[in-house]
Amino acid sequence: MTVLARSLCVFCGSRAGTDPRFAADARAVGEMIARHGWRLVYGAGDIGIMGEVARAAQSAGAATMGVIPTHLMQAEVGKRDLGMLVVTETMHERKKVMFTNSDAIVVLPGGAGSLDEFFEVLTWRQLGLHAKTIFLLNTAGYWSPLANLVDHIVDQGFADPSLRGFFTMLPDVATLEARLSDTLM
Repeated sequence: MTVLARSLCVFCGSRAGTDPRFAADARAVGEMIARHGWRLVYGAGDIGIMGEVARAAQSAGAATMGVIPTHLMQAEVGKRDLGMLVVTETMHERKKVMFTNSDAIVVLPGGAGSLDEFFEVLTWRQLGLHAKTIFLLNTAGYWSPLANLVDHIVDQGFADPSLRGFFTMLPDVATLEARLSDTLM
């Protein structure tokens, strides 16, 4: 009987951001994935902190699965040395493939694409379509304004207070590792 490795979906930026801690934490997450024998499922890009996560995971021996839509192969410099590369037609299909091939979700700092990915899996969770754990790695307080926005949405009556419980914001990679160790065991 073959036991499949647990898979962690990482949503994150295709840019490096302004704070070097973003890249440092991305590398630490990649190394953590390998250390536990988990598989990285991510957007297949070789740029920004997305590339940092993948290169660190691969260098440390992790299995990798990248998912990228055809139209981003050039822009995000699709990484071609992955264990598995899936090329999709649309962004929506990309998110679906990443989600269905993972056991938990981690969102690192990123832009509109990362927000889109986060809100899609959060909405699916709110609708009862899954029960996967969603973690936001709050490197340098990056996601704190997002938590404030979610609180505002709830306070203004546009979401049930239970929305806050569908994701967990974590302050550092060590805390993320401890929580994922419990989640993915």
